[in-house]
This record gives sequence, structure tokens and C-alpha cells, in this order.
Amino acid sequence: MTSENPKEQGFSFPGVFEITAMGAAGAGLETAVPHELTQAGLTVLHETLSSRASSAGRFVSISVRFKAESRADYEAAHHALRAHPEIKWTL
Repeated sequence: MTSENPKEQGFSFPGVFEITAMGAAGAGLETAVPHELTQAGLTVLHETLSSRASSAGRFVSISVRFKAESRADYEAAHHALRAHPEIKWTL
């Protein structure tokens, strides 16, 4: 089955994508996430950064949007964040 709506057919590049990284609260992820993405050569849309603490406050999730020119850029974002020792998961 295929969709008539191109937005439902997967990723389209270039584009703006959101990534979420999760790790321990107090690990400085609010600054680490955009820093790591910038170091990977990606354009980070800093004004989109948001954070959310877990119900017990032990973990935090950081979401931010970035520009990706290709699938390789998108994958580089996940790779860069997963390489950071304080980041446990990315979405």
C-alpha cells in the first residue's frame, strides 16, 4: 500500500528534523546536545530546544531540531549523540 501524501512516504531531504536525547538529570545535556550536533557539522535550531524531566526527576530528555541535507546528516546526528558518555538513548 502506498500513500498519496508524499509526507507519509518517509523522510525527505533536505529537511528539518527533531532529535531527542535522554540521560541522567544534572549531566548538562541541555548544553551538550546542541554542542555535539554542532560539532558534527549540523545546523542546530537553538530556539527549538526543550527539556523534560522524568516523573522522579532522575532523568531528562532534551529535544531540539536540526537541519539535515541528507540521510547521512540525519544518521550523523544520532551517531554523535550516542557517542556522548552521558546520553543513554536517542529518538
